[in-house]
Amino acid sequence: MSKGLPKRSDDYSLWYNELVKRADLAENSAVRGCMVIKPYGYSIWEKMQAELDRMFKETGHSNAYFPLFIPKSFLSKEASHVAGFAKECAVVTHYRLKNAEDGSGIIVDPDAKLEEELIIRPTSETVIWSSYKNWIQSYRDLPLLINQWANVVRWEMRTRLFLRTTEFLWQEGHTAHATSKEAMDETIQMMNIYAQFAEEFMALPVVKGMKTANERFAGADETFCIEAMMQDGKALQAGTSHFLGQNFAKAFEVKFATKEGGLEYVWGTSWGVSTRLMGALIMAHSDDNGLVLPPKLAPFQVVIVPIYRGEAEMEAVSVKAREIMVELKKAGISVKYDDRDTQKPGWKFAEYELKGVPVRIAIGPRDLENDTIEIARRDNLTKEQFELKSLPISEKIASLLDEIQEGIYSKAFNFRSHMTTEVNSWDEFKDVLEGKGGFIFAHWDGTSETEEKIKELTKATIRCIPLFRKEESGSCVYSGKPSEGRVFFAKAY
Repeated sequence: MSKGLPKRSDDYSLWYNELVKRADLAENSAVRGCMVIKPYGYSIWEKMQAELDRMFKETGHSNAYFPLFIPKSFLSKEASHVAGFAKECAVVTHYRLKNAEDGSGIIVDPDAKLEEELIIRPTSETVIWSSYKNWIQSYRDLPLLINQWANVVRWEMRTRLFLRTTEFLWQEGHTAHATSKEAMDETIQMMNIYAQFAEEFMALPVVKGMKTANERFAGADETFCIEAMMQDGKALQAGTSHFLGQNFAKAFEVKFATKEGGLEYVWGTSWGVSTRLMGALIMAHSDDNGLVLPPKLAPFQVVIVPIYRGEAEMEAVSVKAREIMVELKKAGISVKYDDRDTQKPGWKFAEYELKGVPVRIAIGPRDLENDTIEIARRDNLTKEQFELKSLPISEKIASLLDEIQEGIYSKAFNFRSHMTTEVNSWDEFKDVLEGKGGFIFAHWDGTSETEEKIKELTKATIRCIPLFRKEESGSCVYSGKPSEGRVFFAKAY
């Protein structure tokens, strides 16, 4: 299974690509730039989706669904928005096919040209705000808190499974508010929800911050984000929330009647995460043996593997294994009993190690005699013999899963701390970036010109202006001009 898996230290990119495929998460599709998410990979996404959906609904949001197709005229109503996505859009120009007269196959019917081209959504702001115009008439209709689980298309030339594909799955929240403050509060709330999900479920420590003007979402007045550190020292944006101001409301004439009888434009937000989170989960925690999954997101948290010779031993072991399985399930622990007779136990051990199952239980005839089981942890590859009479197995495993979840987070947190460096000179900046890598915490003069020049020279971008930073006077690490505070730079996915 994991035998022959490339080492991270030899070729990180190849290790990642091979791991995604060998762990049965996804594969390249026959459609260029697209992927097939396989059942094991999709079950992880379903767990992510379920937890996020619960968190959204707890804060008053409801799900809806909007069209995949967006009229070209909609996209062009908000100038900065269309400019930001124009190069990534797939366009539908015809609505019918026909057989070629020469019998060569199917062709596009030239007589079936659309009066107006349709854009396959790269994001749904415009089509959603065209609906909000009809839904919002009065202050009584606000706030409007809508989320959508969907797919989008952003045309990509260079793709990588989960991290960057032409089509990907995601959620996008779109809300409308009566005041600027309400909209900003919503934007910050959603950033915090993403951060909570990343840290509590993905075991992924993140930095919360604001994007620079150059890095903002197209059409937004402000963009907030969470940034995470991967094992190769590159940053990955794990979620964004955008304060749209009144830009889309004005573009689509979305107004509401105030209590005083006047008319005002509504204030908007948008926010989203995608299957890109799968890439973050893989790259942040996994090792040269395969996946390492946080228990809260593992498709199943425990696998039980029987050790036996012959049908009689198998029947005896299965009775005990199923007793354990029932007890674990009653405690809310997801468990799989692998009683396949087509593979040997050693092969199964390797398979579940590769797939990152947090806990493996092995039980055989000798264990039945001694009333014990073998418990193996995936995160640190340790094993122990556990006496079943010493403690209810459900309590033991529940405690162990919590320990594993916390341990994975702590390891990632300590790694990020090690990979965060404060620098004060341009030479130091370049040395750290090319040598150690990771987050570089440095002064910036606040200008787009300096930001672009640093990106041009080093490929490092400002990942965020951290919310926790202290305002302090200093000198820009590149230009030497006055700076009001430090920002996070890094190379990124």
